[in-house]
Amino acid sequence: MSETRRSVAIHVPVLARVEGEGALDLRIEGGNITQLRLRIFEPPRFFEKFLEGRHYTEIPDLVARICGICPVAYQVTAAQALERLFNVELTPWARAMRRVFYCGEWIQSHSLHIHLLAAPDFFGCGNAIELARIAPDEVRRGLRLQALGNELMDLFGARSVHPVGVRIGGFHGAPAAARVRELREKLHAALPEAEALVRWAAAIPMPPDDQEFVSVAMRHAGDYAVELGDIGTSDGLRIGADEFDAHFAERHEPHSTALFSSYRGRPYLVGPLARLNLNHTHLPQGMRVLLAETGLALPSRNVFHSLLARAVEILLALHEALRLLADYRVPDSPWVEVTPRAGVATGCTEAPRGLLWHRYEMDAEGRVVNARIVPPTSQNQARIEEDLRLSLLTFGLDRPDDVLRLHCEKVIRNYDPCISCATHFLTLNVAR
Repeated sequence: MSETRRSVAIHVPVLARVEGEGALDLRIEGGNITQLRLRIFEPPRFFEKFLEGRHYTEIPDLVARICGICPVAYQVTAAQALERLFNVELTPWARAMRRVFYCGEWIQSHSLHIHLLAAPDFFGCGNAIELARIAPDEVRRGLRLQALGNELMDLFGARSVHPVGVRIGGFHGAPAAARVRELREKLHAALPEAEALVRWAAAIPMPPDDQEFVSVAMRHAGDYAVELGDIGTSDGLRIGADEFDAHFAERHEPHSTALFSSYRGRPYLVGPLARLNLNHTHLPQGMRVLLAETGLALPSRNVFHSLLARAVEILLALHEALRLLADYRVPDSPWVEVTPRAGVATGCTEAPRGLLWHRYEMDAEGRVVNARIVPPTSQNQARIEEDLRLSLLTFGLDRPDDVLRLHCEKVIRNYDPCISCATHFLTLNVAR
């Protein structure tokens, strides 16, 4: 059958082994994509509603429950938004340790995604166990890095999953200097492994997939933006967190319970590649040399380079943690006093998957009147659909259904969406 006469309908009723519930519908008629929908049908979790009436002291621990992979991002974003409203000035110690805490999350989340979720796709493997048969040392290295990230999160959060260390005004406690010294030795020992990971990731053949898109990420005058900075775009916009609504819009689509985001009416990219595209000049000199050796040209228009971007950010996070912990001391107090006041608080940080934005309206007693949270996955959802369409056209529609399905999986997993926590998640029904 020629491509022009081929008609294919791919209905994926359940995206299994994902964090959340979603599906993919793809219809090809006469050689054209006539329907492509990434459906997220998981019922609303009402977290923003749960926050209403809650005291500001409860917010960091409540929002940490939104995500088991990136709880630090939710805690730090909420804390910084409220601290700005309450005119709280963190101590230099607390501000530095917030960034270290965040580095731990980047290391564990990126390591998990590279080795257990994304990389198997590029080696023709069905899962990480199959990948470990052909690349055992690389998978073990990835698991060690992930464990190190978890350990760094535990250092300041008292536990790595849903940590409880952050409070408005700083941290509840400060780790002992001896434990920090022990962890610094592990971080230092991990540097060669992270450098090897960058080279390994750069050597993985990526599909040629040149696309035009707008990168959106935080930018900071002096650092690779993680937890501090403004919102920037690759077409030149630079705004504060409180201006987010003036430039970015959310809308409902009938096929998804997650909101779709747009910038100037178009999808946009958030996440590690968007960050690297906008902030690579702030990488340490040695890392810029290493990146140049890989041959990656930035800014990249191939979203599959997100895997390499994650590897680069793991190495960056190790360097940053080592730098900030070099002169560690236990402070007199890990927090400063807070006096709540009424008003609207906004804040944003760079979660592992991309820009995370929070808005809180607070009353004079420090209780939430209403809350709004825009996570990176919903910001990327429209971009994923656009990427799927463009990537399939480049890949070729006149391919066997299983091959098309696997390519769709590869594209979706490449974004590390919060609904994805596994390597095989499409159950395929095909009607011709």
